[in-house]
Amino acid sequence: MTQQTSDQDSADSGPATPPRKGNSRYQQEHDGAPLRRLDPATIVDATPRYEPIRASGNISPYVVNGKEYVLLDNYRSYKERGIASWYGTKFDGHATSNGETYSLYDMSAAHRTLPIPVYVKVTNLRNGRTAVVRVNDRGPFHSERIMDLSYAAAVKLGFSDQGTAPVEIEIIDTDNTAVVSAAETARYYLQVGAFKQLASATELQRSLSAGLGYPVLIASSNNKRGNDLHRVRVGPFIDYSSAQAAKKALKQRWSGEPHLVVEANDS
Repeated sequence: MTQQTSDQDSADSGPATPPRKGNSRYQQEHDGAPLRRLDPATIVDATPRYEPIRASGNISPYVVNGKEYVLLDNYRSYKERGIASWYGTKFDGHATSNGETYSLYDMSAAHRTLPIPVYVKVTNLRNGRTAVVRVNDRGPFHSERIMDLSYAAAVKLGFSDQGTAPVEIEIIDTDNTAVVSAAETARYYLQVGAFKQLASATELQRSLSAGLGYPVLIASSNNKRGNDLHRVRVGPFIDYSSAQAAKKALKQRWSGEPHLVVEANDS
């Protein structure tokens, strides 16, 4: 979501690419709460479930306002305390960083370095209220804030009228392969090249296989024009964290930039 400016202490989220000049994608100049007020007692938490972490919304590193951000590889035990803010009507109906549509009534959130999507338990340290949200956006890009929450989440946590609140955020591990069936588990690959000639793909495969310590395979298929295409991939890996660890090892031996490929049963 493009970086926002506001006359209140509400959210300031942004995308993995520099914001457009003048925030031209938004109809409203300032953010705010909707006319329809919510009863916090009726707001239902997001339901944690296993979801593959795909390439969309997970560019790493990325740069906003001249600062580089690197996504967390080992995020399952992530816990942090800091200031949370919220974003509302200005961003309602616009695309989040992974291409979904933001709704201020959903239990969602933006974070700078957690992979998308993940589920997070948020506790308001002022009043002890808790909420479970799904991270599907990037931000906030105020250095003193650690998370932007949807308006609904801010209402449930009891700080929608204040704009910000001290919180603790803690990952809910839905990616634990011990509790996810084999049918649900995604397969992660690092794609390093795609060639028309099998010989070229085989040459790269042999070069990378020597001493890398990870499987390197060739996935061959026909493209839309009926031509053969041979993709060189490192993997498979059982989860996003394993793929990112392999990416670090790969970049010590290879100067290119691998592309994350996720194969799941819902794709």
